[in-house]
Amino acid sequence: MTDGRRLDPIILREYDIRGIVGETLAEEDVRVIGRSFGSIMRRRGVNTVAVGYDGRLSSPALEVALVDGLAVSGVSVVRVGLGPTPMLYFAVHELETDAGMMITGSHNPPQYNGIKIVFDGHPFFSREIQDLGELAATGNFEIGEGTVTDRPVLKAYVARLLRDFPTGREFRVAWDAGNGAAGEALRLLAARLPGEHVLLNDEIDGTFPAHHPDPTVEDNLVQLKAAVAEHGCDLGIAFDGDGDRIGVVDALGRVIWGDQLLAILAREVLIDEPGATIIADVKTSRVFFDEIARLGGVPLMWKTGHSHIKNKMAEIGAPLAGEMSAHIFFKHRYYGFDDALYVAVRLLGLLAGGNQQLAEIRDSLPSMVNTPELRFHCAEDRKFAVIDEVRGRLASIDGIEVTDIDGVRVGSEDGWWLLRASNTQAALVARCESDSQDGLERLKDALVEQLRLSDVAPPNH
Repeated sequence: MTDGRRLDPIILREYDIRGIVGETLAEEDVRVIGRSFGSIMRRRGVNTVAVGYDGRLSSPALEVALVDGLAVSGVSVVRVGLGPTPMLYFAVHELETDAGMMITGSHNPPQYNGIKIVFDGHPFFSREIQDLGELAATGNFEIGEGTVTDRPVLKAYVARLLRDFPTGREFRVAWDAGNGAAGEALRLLAARLPGEHVLLNDEIDGTFPAHHPDPTVEDNLVQLKAAVAEHGCDLGIAFDGDGDRIGVVDALGRVIWGDQLLAILAREVLIDEPGATIIADVKTSRVFFDEIARLGGVPLMWKTGHSHIKNKMAEIGAPLAGEMSAHIFFKHRYYGFDDALYVAVRLLGLLAGGNQQLAEIRDSLPSMVNTPELRFHCAEDRKFAVIDEVRGRLASIDGIEVTDIDGVRVGSEDGWWLLRASNTQAALVARCESDSQDGLERLKDALVEQLRLSDVAPPNH
């Protein structure tokens, strides 16, 4: 009982564990997290866990601490080495371990780090993470002598990525690994893919010297766009810090956003599985839902958050799912987890087997006007209450359609607006979309009015 350690509650997030190294997250915290998770495993009667780590400067030391904590709890640890988070997920499947833990700060700035966890084929998140924190504080750990073995899987992982690539047209592609954990895997992948490949920032460097490793922010794609233009590339592909989210630009330097990419990738899937359900989160454009229906599929709107999407996907057996944040999940011919390198291979394969350029496919999708994701402060003890207040007022308004699976998404003849509480920050998140600028302004006005009625300062829009 004396070995317990109270973790800073701020690091126990909805989907993972994440904090600032040396401030809210220390090596001893990670060791205790290992002891806690190992104890949970043993009490559930399972015993093997794969552990990987990303390219951050703090990751090697945190990986050692995690492995030590797991081993002294009596579980068997398989160390799979440095690489992207999807490589860890691959290892869990291929090595048939009971769980997987990835030391990663994802797309956060260099001073951050944390742990993503899978257990028994599902994300370990939400209440489970809170329970782990409570166990850490008590020190009520299992004790044992677990084994530790090294099983690098990077080459096997890249070979698996390539298995689904067809023969066909070849392309010139610019790639930006953002100095993240996908760098070495990208080099191995590009060396074996047909066509010409321009690699940017493929050296793993936890200081991220080129730019912030988040390809869903357009400012971080400037270098990629320039490379596409300079080298006459057909498209450009970027990855986030741990390789589970993707960014794509076409030959004209236009961003293919996550929901557009999901709609494009669904074409191939729905040929193989006519009538299949394709899942997207509540922030997704109407264009996605219309396009999936046009292709003969069944579009399903679900909660935002990669853990929610993965669980829903497994529940209903969907072959493909994704989020606006560019987490995309292929169960069709793959494992069902979010893997940006695999998504890149599938996109190139789709293009290789067709007769259109990516820019042409993008142009075939309807053009909408929308806001970016608007994120603004709202106190933790108010954010969910505000959503409840707005939902209550909307019930008395005619001429709208309200979806409340995750916040409120309000549809009208002008388009739709969304307001939801962030699961990871003291914040509300909003988005609006219309097929006209006038319609967009009316949607924004309706959203702002609801915020004002709940005494919340609206975002700048």
